[in-house]
Amino acid sequence: MAFWERMTAKVLGVFGIRSVKSKIIVFAAVATLIPSIAMGWLSYVNNKRFLSQSITQELQSVTSHASREIDLWLKERIYDVRVFSGSYVISENLEKINRPKLSRREKRVAVSRIGDYLKSVKAKFEDYEELLVSDLKGNIIATSSPRKTSLALPRGWERAALKGDLIIGDPGWDESLDAGLMILAVPIISTGERVLGVLAAKLNFITINRILGNYRIKETGELYVVTLKGILLASTRPLESGFMKTDMAMVVANKLFSNEAMILNYENYRRVEVVGTLRKIAQVGWGVVAEKERGEAYAEIFRLRNVTIGFTVGILCIIGIGAYLLGLTIVTPLNRLTEGADKVAAGDLEIEVPVVSRDELGFMTNVFNHMVGQLRKGRDELAAINETLKEKNIELQELSVRDGLTGLFNRKHLTGTLKNEIARAKRHKHSFGVLMIDIDHFKQYNDEYGHLAGDEVLKRMADSFKKSTRECDYAARYGGEEFLIMMPETGEARAVEAAERIRSVIEKEQFSLKDETLRLTISIGVATYPQHGSNPDSLIDAADNALYEAKESGRNRVVLAGKMSGKKKGKTARKK
Repeated sequence: MAFWERMTAKVLGVFGIRSVKSKIIVFAAVATLIPSIAMGWLSYVNNKRFLSQSITQELQSVTSHASREIDLWLKERIYDVRVFSGSYVISENLEKINRPKLSRREKRVAVSRIGDYLKSVKAKFEDYEELLVSDLKGNIIATSSPRKTSLALPRGWERAALKGDLIIGDPGWDESLDAGLMILAVPIISTGERVLGVLAAKLNFITINRILGNYRIKETGELYVVTLKGILLASTRPLESGFMKTDMAMVVANKLFSNEAMILNYENYRRVEVVGTLRKIAQVGWGVVAEKERGEAYAEIFRLRNVTIGFTVGILCIIGIGAYLLGLTIVTPLNRLTEGADKVAAGDLEIEVPVVSRDELGFMTNVFNHMVGQLRKGRDELAAINETLKEKNIELQELSVRDGLTGLFNRKHLTGTLKNEIARAKRHKHSFGVLMIDIDHFKQYNDEYGHLAGDEVLKRMADSFKKSTRECDYAARYGGEEFLIMMPETGEARAVEAAERIRSVIEKEQFSLKDETLRLTISIGVATYPQHGSNPDSLIDAADNALYEAKESGRNRVVLAGKMSGKKKGKTARKK
């Protein structure tokens, strides 16, 4: 010990530090310097990590919500176009036009009716620049535009149309309409299941720009839609070169698409260093990019570093001046701060160091407590965000198995549920019933009152099915106006009885429309496991054939599978 004391005295003597006062000042300076640097560095590291997480969450959240909303918008437009193409006005008049002996006057009338229908539809939707009907050779038959126009469908569209597939064109500039747009097209199918032509819709990007505007990023951030080739389609900033004339480097576009949802550093199309991320739009393969200028994004970190350095230097100067008088009061506060820093470093953010003085150390203690409070607040906010994400994921999962119109389970979920119920019934040697339900004359109702009225009927029917069945029963929308109800642990007699009850409820229900009170009826086919099938397909076929018999027997009735006349079955014949 004596040896180290002598060595310490010699070292201090070299620097002229011999008095007790000087030693106290040096000790106070050193004792202050170490924890100040430690806390400053800890604050810098933690705040940098928190800021990086905050930037990541903000950009990922913006791209996720914007891409999901654009994707939903596209799905809605696809659904709209399919609904338009299924209109009786289009299919009936297009069939007339294709008749070889049709007179010119009759042909003009048929074309005029299609054109009037297209114009009336376009007037209700701002997303459509133009609606067109063409034959399978690409010749335009009718359009909603008063001007001469053209239709450029993608290569191979004829084969897709004949298969009944959706046709999605690449975005581009339409010279005839003087606007940037993309084309969606679906085949027009006759009542005899023959492809007559296609209905094409030219979509503008007004809604996409509006969606991007709803998610504008703070400060120098930007949100835009880009294709796989790096071409920009829409942005929260005006595109200097115009629509589809602004693009980014292919290597940057490939990097963003290959590392979806990851935060990347790159040079954007304006040749500015940024941090950003991309989220793909599933329907069309485009991507939504959210980015911030890198210097602006991390400016707070640099400022914090300078503030920390300046703060530490200031504390050292103040402590050095008052070290001799305040030497005895330094050790205890420093110990408290050191212990607090250790606990924070170990993950304990519930600590709060008591402030026992109003000097520099007291100020440092307040700063430390504020820092810990901010970290604690950030942790709580992050936990709240994670909880919200969990709730959203649950909502998305529910949407994936529910029919968007009626709220009943969809056909995809139905298949898995039937398999599980068959396995359970087989294991416990129970039976269960399957009811296939179809609304009588629903197509005529749709044609006379419109699809919106038809949708309202479908929703009312779904509500009635829910009220007329047990809690353990399972109801799903099978497709169109068809519904399927599965009744666990129910034999033939109880299944038929339940079907009659449901049919009677619907028969008595009244539907009000345009000052007119209507009544609708349903036909029901009943099948049970294992009497009429041992797997989902055979059960559904048995119930479907029974439903066909109910239709053929006059509708508004219940038929049990196995008691049919042997007539030809099939959905096409049933819905005539």
